[in-house]
Amino acid sequence: MTTATKQNPSQKTQALRTWSRHKFPESLYRYGTLLLVLVFLTYSLHFLNVDILLMLGALGGLVGVIAERYYPPDLVYITDPGYLSSIVDTLQMSFLGGIGGVFLAIPLAWFSAYNVSPNRRILFPIGRLGVISCRAIHETIWTILFVSVLGFGMLAGVSALTMFCIGFAGKLFSDEIEAVDMGPVEAMRSAGANPFQVFLYAVVPQVRVAFTGIAIYTWDVAFRAATVVGFFGGGGMGWYLKRNVQQLENLRVGAIILSIIAMVLVAEFISGWLRSAVNKAK
Repeated sequence: MTTATKQNPSQKTQALRTWSRHKFPESLYRYGTLLLVLVFLTYSLHFLNVDILLMLGALGGLVGVIAERYYPPDLVYITDPGYLSSIVDTLQMSFLGGIGGVFLAIPLAWFSAYNVSPNRRILFPIGRLGVISCRAIHETIWTILFVSVLGFGMLAGVSALTMFCIGFAGKLFSDEIEAVDMGPVEAMRSAGANPFQVFLYAVVPQVRVAFTGIAIYTWDVAFRAATVVGFFGGGGMGWYLKRNVQQLENLRVGAIILSIIAMVLVAEFISGWLRSAVNKAK
């Protein structure tokens, strides 16, 4: 009789392992892509005549120019009642634009999610086109368009932020919907539920927490964009920044920039706290 040689588990594991750094086709694609990126980057720097050493040297001069022109900032100016009311206007504008954009983005995200779209021939392309269109146009362009139609003021700013938030939140919402477990969805469909019932009872419970976090993050981004929207005619803090820049009131501009940074830090802290509270509630 012949006895078979027994191997311990560690020897079997080592026998099954095949060590290979990169296989031929994958390594060719990987290094070829890396080479193309480096070649394109080099060509872009050469074509645009970008002097990297000059850029690095200009950073030190930039700090000196900022200190010379904007220091010391006129902090008394930001205590003016008119400017304080503009901060409230910016908060209201970001809140209204964020809330409106989120609520309008939910149905568009539902339509543009291929796995649960109620109509893949009609509503799916409509939803996808709506989200892509809102994302493709920058909030400054939306502001210019609405200002040209509605005039200067908060209405144009809120409208621009709403369109911006539709594109921002709609993309994230649709990605979350397309990643849901299809088991409950198929069970609801087999029970005879209509598309709205499927979305309400099979999809929403799975994405509820993620949607809440995305909505909070959307408001955070909308608040940062609100100052840019105001600069182009939407009102709020951005309008004061534009006026003082045009009047060459550099010390006031420095104070306004500091106040914007402080408000963004506060908004970041609040949104981070809310997102952590939502994550703990999962």
